[in-house]
Amino acid sequence: MNKNEEQARFLFGISLTDRPVWQQFIICSSGFFFGYLVNGICEEYVYNRLQFSYGWYFTFVQGFVYLVLIYLQGFTTKQMVNPWKTYVKLSAVLMGSHGLTKGSLAFLNYPAQLMFKSTKVLPVMIMGAFIPGLRRKYPLHEYVSALLLVVGLILFTLADAQTSPNFSMIGVVMISGALVMDSFLGNLQEAIFTMNPETTQMEMLFCSTVVGLPMLIPPMLLTGELFKAWNSCSQHLYVYGVLVFEAMATFIGQVSVLSLIALFGAATTAMVTTARKAVTLLLSYLIFTKPLTEQHGTGLLLIAMGITLKLLPAENKPTKRLPTSSKKPKIEKPFSSEHEAEDEERRPLV
Repeated sequence: MNKNEEQARFLFGISLTDRPVWQQFIICSSGFFFGYLVNGICEEYVYNRLQFSYGWYFTFVQGFVYLVLIYLQGFTTKQMVNPWKTYVKLSAVLMGSHGLTKGSLAFLNYPAQLMFKSTKVLPVMIMGAFIPGLRRKYPLHEYVSALLLVVGLILFTLADAQTSPNFSMIGVVMISGALVMDSFLGNLQEAIFTMNPETTQMEMLFCSTVVGLPMLIPPMLLTGELFKAWNSCSQHLYVYGVLVFEAMATFIGQVSVLSLIALFGAATTAMVTTARKAVTLLLSYLIFTKPLTEQHGTGLLLIAMGITLKLLPAENKPTKRLPTSSKKPKIEKPFSSEHEAEDEERRPLV
């Protein structure tokens, strides 16, 4: 592997491949946490306070913001290393997941939606066994780790819920569809990075957005959402300002997530995105000094057990290494699993 390939993995100008693994993880996770914390605040404002529930239209608008930001990052189609057809399936599940997740907020209250979304890591792990180019087989302790994390987060969240989960059949169908698409999404992204390590995060986000935007038009027309959203937003133009701001923050989060997938895999990334919810909730308690109940404590304990179980195996065996020469020692990486050791020669990270 040559020098240029070794330096191919960057995050907003920050080189990742020549840093220790723990620094890679901290940098990528920080970008993700920041982006989606802002995203959550904006969604709360738009959906709950303004009572706007135009998930497809908002995803459509934010897609154009992504394209502008990617252009400002200096990416052009000449830098592409994969054919356009590679991103058709990926774009379909990406746009479908975004639209269904945002749209479900009109039919499910927060506790109900979070109960579903918190289980994301489990279908991601299961689906990894069926994606060509991956064929992941996770050991039992990793499934137990994910289950503990999911149950702990649900317990913690419901302890704080002002209302019980409200299950609307339409909302359940929408969020279930989003979960299925999420299970494909991360694994398809990892498969592309695996089969062509020269793929950059900007290429993947650009191509999936360009191919995916036209796919949002049919559901907007069939549901009449395009015209309803246009009229509503025309009367409240500041909503576009909120959407652009949200898209800018989410853009940072999206690129950071793609970096995590490229370096650590889809399942580990799904666990990070799940743990983010717990960290956000815990911070709100620390900042606003809310009282913690026994159910909060039980949830935090299960979350800690799940993360600990995920971390422990990494201390006793080598895992995937960074792209260095064969003479250099392997670098152990947190959040690894047994199957990754078998792939380290086949799948360099660049």
